[in-house]
Amino acid sequence: MAIDQNKLASDILLAVGGQANVEDLVHCSTRLRFTLRDDSIVDKEKIKSLTGVLGLAQTGGQTQVVIGNDVADTYNAVKKLLSESNNDNLTATGTKQNKKLSAIVLDFIIGIFQPLIPAIAGGGILKSFLMLANMLGLMSDTTQTYKILYFVGDAPLYFLPLLVAITTANKLKVNPLVAVSAVAALLTPNLATMLASSGGGHLFSFGIKNITYAYQVFPAILAILVYAQLEKYLTKVTPKVIRGFFVPMVSLLIVVPLTLLVLGPIGYTFGQGFAAVILFIFSKFGWIAVAILAAVLPFMVVTGMHKAMIPYVVTSLGQTGKEVIYNAASLAHNISEAGGSFAVALRTKDKGLKATALSAGISALFGITEPAIYGVTILHKRVLYGVMIGSFIGGASLGLMGVEAYVAVGPGLASLSMFISKTLPNNLLFAVIGLIISFIASFTAVAILWQDPVNQKDALLSENEAPTNRSVILPSPMAGKIIPLSSVNDAVFSNKTLGDGVAIIPSEGKLYAPTDGLIEMVYNTNHAIGMKTSEGDEILFHIGIDTVNLKGQFFDVAVTAGQQVKQGDLLVRFNREGIKAAGFDDTTMIIITNPQGASLKLSKDAKKSTKSKNHDNVKGLETV
Repeated sequence: MAIDQNKLASDILLAVGGQANVEDLVHCSTRLRFTLRDDSIVDKEKIKSLTGVLGLAQTGGQTQVVIGNDVADTYNAVKKLLSESNNDNLTATGTKQNKKLSAIVLDFIIGIFQPLIPAIAGGGILKSFLMLANMLGLMSDTTQTYKILYFVGDAPLYFLPLLVAITTANKLKVNPLVAVSAVAALLTPNLATMLASSGGGHLFSFGIKNITYAYQVFPAILAILVYAQLEKYLTKVTPKVIRGFFVPMVSLLIVVPLTLLVLGPIGYTFGQGFAAVILFIFSKFGWIAVAILAAVLPFMVVTGMHKAMIPYVVTSLGQTGKEVIYNAASLAHNISEAGGSFAVALRTKDKGLKATALSAGISALFGITEPAIYGVTILHKRVLYGVMIGSFIGGASLGLMGVEAYVAVGPGLASLSMFISKTLPNNLLFAVIGLIISFIASFTAVAILWQDPVNQKDALLSENEAPTNRSVILPSPMAGKIIPLSSVNDAVFSNKTLGDGVAIIPSEGKLYAPTDGLIEMVYNTNHAIGMKTSEGDEILFHIGIDTVNLKGQFFDVAVTAGQQVKQGDLLVRFNREGIKAAGFDDTTMIIITNPQGASLKLSKDAKKSTKSKNHDNVKGLETV
């Protein structure tokens, strides 16, 4: 069934706290990556429950919504909503959440390097296809056609400083054209000729270090970091009548000389050292480093930490033209995800899981692993163990054979040309051998370890109980008018995505425990409570629609997570008038989330349905 991308985008945007909470949005091959002003108000369960969403991760200062292959369509739909709401003005007045320095740095790095990948990958694959054509005798590398096309493929890496200037400027929200102009000055041919001359280059009597800035990233980042601060300061102090030309002029006049004399050499030295450290690790540990990295990649992908490797990959390709650890490990892991998924598809008797695993396996073969990871691997310990075994064995084989990569792209069947080498004729063959070993090892391990969930209780993430026809009848937890769940103005509830239940339009602001049980969860914004009854049923009480955005205002919770409660005990007081005045619907949903497939009803006979000393919860109850 086709997914309504506009509806999905709207639901996701509401669940992350609305337009005013979004500071930045980018996407990778499978995920929407939100940088939010306040991560704590994200309605995680709502996002996970949306049709079209595979999973959710909050890491590295980002809220990452896993979509899969349709991520570009969803991203465009969300960006359209943000544009229509004039999001820049909204976020400028928001209160930004305090974040750890490590999270801010990781978010900054990802924001700079993630958008570069399509251009770098496209150019790199073009170069690898040209080398393949030359190897097969289809096109000589001495022809001008070959050379021109090779220049085209090499352009994203050669002009990497300019691309980095754009992404850094966009991340820092400063003028990207001025930023590009500042970095472009470092790449002008006449300047390069001057620096390479016998007398070298001098500025204000200071010698300029002869650095080839093409293929470099860190000098450009440092330059734009300084420019961003300078632009913001100059904009404040410069009269509007001359601001249009004065701010760019002074910025260029300061940033370019400062970069040539100080920032450029610092960035260049850091880049050289950064790549050298990785290569040193490889020289000391060799294939073990590749094998271990491949084995832990499932966890890195889930947390988003694999994106922290992008600066190394880009730097290594720019400086040495090759990369020796991460892409080999990624190939082993990606193909192992495919092997594990195909093993599950073969062995499971669950038709739904079989279809999911088959689709995820095909996707993983082509380098897109999130559907396999979120749909199969992390949901079952045995699959995770099998994939880790296959990744380790495949990574070890690729490491032992010394496989090198020459393109920054997700390794898979469609991108094997990234391993074509002029100097290492067997590099591609070794990559294919490693691919086959990874697939066979993972497929075999998972096929041996696998047990269907009906016989297995060791799932890594708790699995839902089998569907049941059980009917649960409870007293009403509050006074008001009962309405069908289908009447609720929220698709997640009205479609019973979270489970069966009812809704109440409250007549007073009190929520009581309908039966004895244990409070399992109190949502941090106090608008929702999870309870397990003494019968083992799991109930969700959700006061209002989108009231997560109130951030706890108008709610006073009387219980805590882990607390035992008796029937009729007060759970929450809430200010109905305040909620409505803030523009929110106070309709309250009571959902049975487990056991799966159970139905929930509220007793119409209040006197018979409650044994509690507290009867306020059923006064004035109306039913429909």
